[in-house]
Amino acid sequence: MKSTARPLLRLSLLAMALVFGSGATQANGIWKWRDKDGRIQVSDRAPPMDVADKDILQRPANVRPAVVSAEPAASGAEAPARVDGELEAKRKKAQAEQAAQAQAKQATDTERRNAVKAENCKRARSQLAILESGQRIARPNDKGEREFLDDNARAAELARTRDQVNASCN
Repeated sequence: MKSTARPLLRLSLLAMALVFGSGATQANGIWKWRDKDGRIQVSDRAPPMDVADKDILQRPANVRPAVVSAEPAASGAEAPARVDGELEAKRKKAQAEQAAQAQAKQATDTERRNAVKAENCKRARSQLAILESGQRIARPNDKGEREFLDDNARAAELARTRDQVNASCN
């Protein structure tokens, strides 16, 4: 009879350990939440502050979700509302600064593009005036020797320069 009592004793000890172990888990409190990447996290500690309340899937039984009421209670509910207001004001101020910086950067970029376009227009008009003046124009060839433009090369260069003037000056 002694041999059958041991397995029963072991089995009952194991069952009691499981029962008490699950109770201890509940007492410590298990948190379960979905992180920003969509993965489910499980821990005995509360999730980070940036986790939204809707992403908390399970919380300990003794912890209730934070409810922000529109009307502050008589005791100490004014402090969280004020802190939230301060955080909201800081967030709005930071967003306004970012928008102002983006607008200033865009204005600077536009100004720089306009300056480059004006310089390109000026150069293209100057080149067009030289080509239309009829004076002889020389440029280096592949061997580095000076070579004068003939009528066909001048006409092709004139057409290309007119296209540049139209593109840069409009």
